[in-house]
Amino acid sequence: MSELDAWDSFYVIVGPAAGALIGLQFVVVTLIAERPSLRIAEAGAAFATPSIVHFGAVLLLSALMRAPWDAISSLATLLAFVGFAGLGYELAVARYMRRQTVYEPDSEDWVYYLLLPTAGYAILLGSGIAAVTPFAQEALFGVGAAALLLLFVGIRNTWDSVVYHVFVKRDADADKP
Repeated sequence: MSELDAWDSFYVIVGPAAGALIGLQFVVVTLIAERPSLRIAEAGAAFATPSIVHFGAVLLLSALMRAPWDAISSLATLLAFVGFAGLGYELAVARYMRRQTVYEPDSEDWVYYLLLPTAGYAILLGSGIAAVTPFAQEALFGVGAAALLLLFVGIRNTWDSVVYHVFVKRDADADKP
């Protein structure tokens, strides 16, 4: 499909970036696991796992956008499904963030761990729906925007988690007798 040809290089760059960041996240989690604290898994569902999910979604989007589709309707259905599933996942993240007791999320956490990813998945859902309308070109920009938003949110949130564990948590543990 000619509409997708122009996006070829974009997804060749974004997809491997998401895959590499997934690998890096595993390395970081392994290093942090050497110094586990009580109930850390409780916070992981709210703060660590979502980054892997967002990176995975970007990797999936890159693969879907590079596949040789005969018609955009099949791709549009899958894009809308990924967006819908992401929105459902963000409801679970909201629940995890409220229920965990390891860390009290501040307003910045709610924006980056919940609001922005929800916006990304909503854009993806809308783009999937719009892809079968006369606005297919615009819908492809929406998919690209959603992919970049999820990628950058995942990068920021991973960095936030690492900084918390390396500087805040380590220093708090060092102050204990």
